[in-house]
Amino acid sequence: MERRSLLRAAVIGTSAAVFGGTLTRGAAYAAPAQPGPGPYGALGAADAHGVQLPAGFSSRVIARSRQTVAGTSYGWHDAPDGGACFADGSGWIYVSNSEINPGGGASAVRFDAAGTITGAYRILSGSRQNCAGGATPWRTWLSCEEVDRGYVYETDPWGVNAAVRRPAMGRFKHEAAAADPVRRAVYMTEDTGDGCFYRFLPTTWGDLSAGTLQVLRAGSATSGTFTWATVPDPDGSPTATRNQVSGAKRFNGGEGCHYADDTVWFTTKGDNRVWQINLAAGSYELAYDDSLVSGTPPLTGVDNITGAPSGDLYIAEDGGNMEICLITPDDVVAPFLRVTGHSGSEITGPAFSPDGRRLYFSSQRGSSGSSSAGVTYEVTGPFRG
Repeated sequence: MERRSLLRAAVIGTSAAVFGGTLTRGAAYAAPAQPGPGPYGALGAADAHGVQLPAGFSSRVIARSRQTVAGTSYGWHDAPDGGACFADGSGWIYVSNSEINPGGGASAVRFDAAGTITGAYRILSGSRQNCAGGATPWRTWLSCEEVDRGYVYETDPWGVNAAVRRPAMGRFKHEAAAADPVRRAVYMTEDTGDGCFYRFLPTTWGDLSAGTLQVLRAGSATSGTFTWATVPDPDGSPTATRNQVSGAKRFNGGEGCHYADDTVWFTTKGDNRVWQINLAAGSYELAYDDSLVSGTPPLTGVDNITGAPSGDLYIAEDGGNMEICLITPDDVVAPFLRVTGHSGSEITGPAFSPDGRRLYFSSQRGSSGSSSAGVTYEVTGPFRG
């Protein structure tokens, strides 16, 4: 897949990291990523929080479900899921969804320049099963409902402005979203076994109140070319959005989604795949498929995905070995961390601080397997730039 030409910078005004490279061979496709030594070496013994990390890295717990966030009066939400970071002066904010139904919503934790927690608060209430989402270039968080005919909510990470429902972005079983400032599009995954991959084209970039919802059309192969087709009825009733366009490509359980450098990556949990779409070339291929690796696949239960300034992709596992694995620009897949003693949980919400030096994530159901036992972590260490 030749992600060789890297952009080592952060997206200005958002927390999302820019990285990546391009497909340069048109219709010629490379084999998906294969297991190999990771850039940080082997995992060490579990630390005091049960997290196994490479040498030089450390973890801390920043929040636990139904417990007060340290230094604040705010009780952290149940079942923490998708998340993102946003620059806040010299500090930053980490936002996190709550995947419960009813209830759901999203919360935020604020940090100063030294990484000290200075606040925690609610940014979305009254929604359902908020799973993943995505950051926008205008510094809002799109929180997605993973229910039939669910909505996308646009929220304020600072908690000042009220969250706004965005029905023009379609009503379906939403999972993740990723904004593309070049094409002025927001890409979205659908978490069903016969789901589709969408893009929303706002009438005015920066305003998600109106626009056009489109679905990706392609053949049944795992690589090829694609086109976009407009979904006639984004409301999805009586006909679901995924069934309105002939030739819409089906994906087995869409999960995480990440955009950088003319490329969008997304995961499908039903077949343990990471897909790569080259938007400039109009082509797609597999970046990872656990059935095509040599030996035991290191990454299974693929779920949320994010990127680092180095060009590495970080993919969280729903089950599997409770790991976050990375795929390097040289197409090597390897574990980066493992949470022990949480076999009934899943890893969610990986996101880097704006400077790329801290990684946040959650164990959604903790060691007990209950949504009330979620744990949100921070990892620091010598992340490569």
